[in-house]
Amino acid sequence: MAGRINDDDVKAVRDAVPIDAVVSEYLQLRNAGGGNLKGLCPFHDEKSPSFQVSPSKGLFHCFGCQEGGDTIAFVQKIDHLTFAEVVERLAAKAGITLRYEEGGYNPSHQRGERIRLVEAHKVAAEFYVEQLNGPEAEIGRKFLADRGFDQAAAAHFGVGYSPAGWDHLTRFLRGKGFSDKELITSGLSQDGRRGPIDRFRGRLMWPIRDTAGDVVGFGARKLRDDDNGPKYLNTPETPIYKKSQVLYGIDLAKKDIAKSSRAVVVEGYTDVMACHLAGVTTAIATCGTAFGGDHIKILRRLLMDNGSARVIFTFDGDAAGQKAALRAFEDDQKFAAETYIAIAPDNMDPCDLRLVKGDDAVRDLVEPRTPLFEFALRQIVGRYDLETPAGRAAALDEAAPVVAKIKTGSVQREVAVQLAGFIGILDQEYVVHRINQLAQWARGRGGDRRGPAPAARGGARHQQVQAAPVPSGPALNLRSPAHRTERELLKLALQRPELVAPAFDAYGSDEFTAPPYTAVRECIAEAGGAEQGLADSREYLVRVLDATPNESVRKLITELAVEVFHGKSIDETYAGEHLVKVRLRAVDRRINDVQSSLARLGSNVAPDHLAAAQNEVWVLQQYAQTLRNHGADAL
Repeated sequence: MAGRINDDDVKAVRDAVPIDAVVSEYLQLRNAGGGNLKGLCPFHDEKSPSFQVSPSKGLFHCFGCQEGGDTIAFVQKIDHLTFAEVVERLAAKAGITLRYEEGGYNPSHQRGERIRLVEAHKVAAEFYVEQLNGPEAEIGRKFLADRGFDQAAAAHFGVGYSPAGWDHLTRFLRGKGFSDKELITSGLSQDGRRGPIDRFRGRLMWPIRDTAGDVVGFGARKLRDDDNGPKYLNTPETPIYKKSQVLYGIDLAKKDIAKSSRAVVVEGYTDVMACHLAGVTTAIATCGTAFGGDHIKILRRLLMDNGSARVIFTFDGDAAGQKAALRAFEDDQKFAAETYIAIAPDNMDPCDLRLVKGDDAVRDLVEPRTPLFEFALRQIVGRYDLETPAGRAAALDEAAPVVAKIKTGSVQREVAVQLAGFIGILDQEYVVHRINQLAQWARGRGGDRRGPAPAARGGARHQQVQAAPVPSGPALNLRSPAHRTERELLKLALQRPELVAPAFDAYGSDEFTAPPYTAVRECIAEAGGAEQGLADSREYLVRVLDATPNESVRKLITELAVEVFHGKSIDETYAGEHLVKVRLRAVDRRINDVQSSLARLGSNVAPDHLAAAQNEVWVLQQYAQTLRNHGADAL
């Protein structure tokens, strides 16, 4: 039976791995004020950042979709791992040796599937790199050299070689403790007549890494004429490799993409290498599939969708490249970035261009040239004879529906005017009207009933404006002064417990009028109170989160733990004001309750009960007056 990871080791992992460092592997973070960072949420589509990270608290929360939690919860959700798998992965990065309880630790059985498959790929990548130095791999080294890549370049990108035999890697991984089932599941091996055999044989190997830098698959290039397989053979779909969700080179390019707000999309592994070696370190490529929506999601989180974000495609100028460009244009609106296409002279790809004309030519290539929408529309209208009325009409018939898909009204009009110019139609308003009519018809059929969205900031950018997500958290009336004060006090108890403890811990759950806030107060109490946060604020928050009865309350706690305060100076005076306001309202509510009860009973109230009630009201009124006169000193 699998052992349970020691609690102290889990805490050590949480403390050792900063949440902002982990989150930054998946999206760009910027200063949000108050010590927090913000970025585009990786869990739902959004145009402006509502995802916040608190490095000091070790927590994240999205104010759009209400997802939240600590470092472990973030990796669990984004990579679809179990709790134990995440702890093991983070522990490995931090160099922490985990202890297991209730049965000890058996590495071959207790690690989660993803951890095992990633480890198998890591070992395989090292094996392939070693094989590239052998005599059999001379053909592979020559292939690289012929394309301008020396040994250092191969090492930088982790390029390797798979031996031509049937089961060299399979036998090697078996010797490292991997089972046949794991090798088949990983895609590194495949079923043969007498058991598993290597999937990749006699090929040049490129490791494909995810944004976190883990090897999740391989791209294999054919080298010999007697190899009857395809020119490029990629890892099949596996639990850790989905070709529509990986970008080759993203691990190397992500920091520069985030820093420069620019990404260059090329078509192959050698093109990525050529670009990076030429100084274009934002280059990435798809892996055996068209550039699509999932790829856009990866880039958007890094680009941050700011006003200067640019994506440059370097498709070939041949028919296949033109088709790829048109396909990319269909997804163009999913970017909140300006998209361009760059085509090299003589239709050379970046790798060939670097060989023939050098690094400067590659750098010049990816300087923005032609907007993608313009290229796509010119490709469409270029198929018709624009010298004749019939040809111009046919070109408009094909191009107009493409422009009608642009959701931003002002951008749609601008592109429609440009289309009229491409085709040679002098009556621009006719083209604008025609396209607007097509867009309205599409909405009438259910394509989009919201009408054109307002113009986006940043110029002619084809944004598809998503409907704002409906928060799934507890509904609270933040217009209520009581709710606002209670919320601020709970934020203080979670973020600045030193300002409200120990007074806060004497507050009962009934002093909070909103049921969700009452639930948060109870979680804090179950965790030992705000005073527990004085010694170790992170461990205190972990305890509070562990006490949550359901996911709704858990999300609210992470929200309160990262939300900025409303006050300018968050000090003892600010904390005291909120402690007093919440207590005063509770006292006033109790006074009203007692007086209302006496009013309902009228003359039927027993004398002793009346006397006790009147005495309680008098004591409460005196306490309320003391609170008003002396503030927090009266608590």
